[in-house]
Amino acid sequence: MTTTSLAEVLDGQHASDLRKAARALLKQPLLLAHGPSADEFRLVRRHASDLREWFDRNTGWPLQVDAESARLGKIPARLADATHPAREATRSAAPFTRRRYVLLCLALAALERGEAQIALGRLAEQVVLDASDPQLTAAGIRFTLDRRDERLDLAAVVRLLLGLGVLRRVAGDEDAYVSGAGDVLYDVERRVLAGLLATRRGPSTVRAASPLERLAELTAETALDSDELRFRAMRRSLTRRLLDDPVLYYDELTDAELGYLTRQRGFLTARITELTGLVAEIRAEGIAMVDPEDDLTDVRMPESGTHGHVTLLLAEHLTAAQGPVSTADLMRKVAELAAEHGGFWSKSAREAGAEGELVEQAVTRLAALGLVSRTGDAVVPRPALARYAVGETVVLAPRTAGTTEVPAQRKAYPL
Repeated sequence: MTTTSLAEVLDGQHASDLRKAARALLKQPLLLAHGPSADEFRLVRRHASDLREWFDRNTGWPLQVDAESARLGKIPARLADATHPAREATRSAAPFTRRRYVLLCLALAALERGEAQIALGRLAEQVVLDASDPQLTAAGIRFTLDRRDERLDLAAVVRLLLGLGVLRRVAGDEDAYVSGAGDVLYDVERRVLAGLLATRRGPSTVRAASPLERLAELTAETALDSDELRFRAMRRSLTRRLLDDPVLYYDELTDAELGYLTRQRGFLTARITELTGLVAEIRAEGIAMVDPEDDLTDVRMPESGTHGHVTLLLAEHLTAAQGPVSTADLMRKVAELAAEHGGFWSKSAREAGAEGELVEQAVTRLAALGLVSRTGDAVVPRPALARYAVGETVVLAPRTAGTTEVPAQRKAYPL
């Protein structure tokens, strides 16, 4: 082998490993040195310098790597997007509610003050004590954890933290705690806990009142008092959306953002493709960065099973709509579909009154994929939904990358 060919092989191996490391961080922005992500962590640690430089320049996401963990501080470009809620790391895939998010914050605060080990019962006591704060009470937040549903919510929070590596179960089981028959003991991984918060400033320094204003302050960049800083902010914001959202629609951009994207589209998409292997599909309405490996996604379309079939059938139905479609109309359509396809569905999906849940799950999935939007009690088809129109001959699988910061997979676009 000649020196030139050896150099080419080494360069190719470096590029391949760098791509694998970047994709690992986009898929799961908190990687641990032990456990299922150990191989990916070693790749990220080996290429930390290149990755840190790329993400800082193009997205503004900081990358912290030490001997125990790698943390990409992903901050979404659209703070009001609620289509990708946190979910338990195991068991049911139920999305986090407002109460679970509050419990998560209270639990993290208690763990930060606590020791290297903690029992779930003790954690619950700390959460109840902190929840009695007058400001939380004034906001209508109250926990006693006497009720089973409240204990179920705390167990869901703990399972999320177990999945993230903040906690490690030593003994016991959360189900026993929920039923009042036992307790659970955990080790607290303090380094992982310390790196969990992804903000540009400390929450205690925020003075805004409304949730969106507080999020904006937490994630605000430095003062944009020059053209160079404004262009940098737009480059970062657009790159974050191309990486993190299923599809970037032009009509969701400001005039300044659209002008910048029009001029720099080739540069932005090429940089993403070079690092991640994602391929730009550019249409009249927007851009999607498609994953040929179908790996960087937290929501799939199409998907097997009853709910996947219903979602696909409703997507096909919505493509023919000329405007918003009411939830009631979609429920009636599901009832019609059940008569035709019910033999392939689960028993519960064929029961009377199941239409509401089937429609809700389908619309939630379609909204998360950027295929529809909600307006009041109506569902509005978005341009990318046209891929599911009757007569389409090719439908390749979805894609993409991804908050609570963490979990953080985000993207999926059916191409």
